[in-house]
Amino acid sequence: MQKPSIPKGTRDFSPIVLSKRKYILSQIEKIYQSFGFMPLETPTMENLSTLTGKYGEEGDQLLFKVLNNGDFIKDIDLNNVDSKKLTYQISEKGLRYDLTVPLARYVVMNQHLISFPFKRYQMQPVWRADRPQKNRYREFWQCDADVLGTPSVMCEADFINIYQQVFKSLNITDYVVKINHRKLLEAAIDSINASSFFTKITIIIDKLDKIGKEGVSKELIAIGLNDNQITELFNSLIEKPLNTESLTDIEQHFKGNQKAEIAIDELRKILRYANNNEINIQLDLSLARGLDYYTGCIFEVVPTSIKMGSISGGGRYDNLTGMFGLSGISGVGISFGIDRIYDLMEELNLFDEVKQNFTDIIFCAMDESSFEYCLPLATELRAQNLKIEVYPQVTKLKKSLDYANNKQIKWAVIVGENELKEGKVMLKNLETGDQNLILKSDIIKHLN
Repeated sequence: MQKPSIPKGTRDFSPIVLSKRKYILSQIEKIYQSFGFMPLETPTMENLSTLTGKYGEEGDQLLFKVLNNGDFIKDIDLNNVDSKKLTYQISEKGLRYDLTVPLARYVVMNQHLISFPFKRYQMQPVWRADRPQKNRYREFWQCDADVLGTPSVMCEADFINIYQQVFKSLNITDYVVKINHRKLLEAAIDSINASSFFTKITIIIDKLDKIGKEGVSKELIAIGLNDNQITELFNSLIEKPLNTESLTDIEQHFKGNQKAEIAIDELRKILRYANNNEINIQLDLSLARGLDYYTGCIFEVVPTSIKMGSISGGGRYDNLTGMFGLSGISGVGISFGIDRIYDLMEELNLFDEVKQNFTDIIFCAMDESSFEYCLPLATELRAQNLKIEVYPQVTKLKKSLDYANNKQIKWAVIVGENELKEGKVMLKNLETGDQNLILKSDIIKHLN
């Protein structure tokens, strides 16, 4: 007999776990909608040509490929084959790595139907062939919001306010929003005469919180930087609260660098537009988010009370739709990591007040004739937005009530021979044990 199992990095979700996850999703969705974002869904699979080359070399290696149908190796000379090229000969599709590249593809394909700026939110699973570990999965959900078709940093300010509202709604208080600008990274890397290594350096810097300065230094040396360049680079990776004073300090540090001037001007506008004193925003020049498509401001949200990776991230990308033939469409977006937010809330016991209410009332019929009495009544109560179950068989009352208690159902409506004769029902509060014989029309009146 085969032992049942699931692939590493994936999970089953029990009803209780799933209800908590849906609660998080509903809070995020409600706030996205309040800012005017519209829903969108894209296919689980994309053409590999759509996905490849958008996430950097390391990202490409984490793409899950889907084998072509049929005899996919019949036309391949296996005695003379390049293993890397073989992948693309036997696989034309892949599971989506994120929701941003599919969005860019969608916008290009449907540009004639879209009014710009296009504001969409999307909540779907994504897949990455990563090494599974705590808080890192191969299948996980992202909850994205993006604006395409405007360069205005008013959008970035909106996202800062979305962070504040989402985390407030989830009772998450201990977190920091880190912000940086790719042009500040460019200025830092220009200052050490290493602009030709920009992409490689950002990918390495992005690992700073995982492998530390020593690990980053080793990798920077491996790509050709010397000790002086590395020291100067680390001196540029300043972390300060985002405010007028810190921006002035950064401006002095990169005095005369045009790229830095553009970045600082945008950050000043974001600070002015967001005007939100309830949120901890740190200007962190070590924040790199090593994806190739970011071009402007970048965000990351990290919890401060528990050691965990980022629970949200994002940034501006000006060239992504251009990869699909539509240039001049600036975009910016953020993504909430539902799985890490769930893990964080579990660890902080923030689900205690989330009511796990699958069923409001259970009907217990004591004989077959009582079913005919219960079923129409159950239908009426469902029309009143109540969640109603009818226990599906005649059994001892204790068995049906044990079932109800295991599901934490508060109310039971018991119907037997006596209730049928009187045209009434026995309403029992399973939390207190109180019960009353009442008219069936009075059930809602007695619920509290």
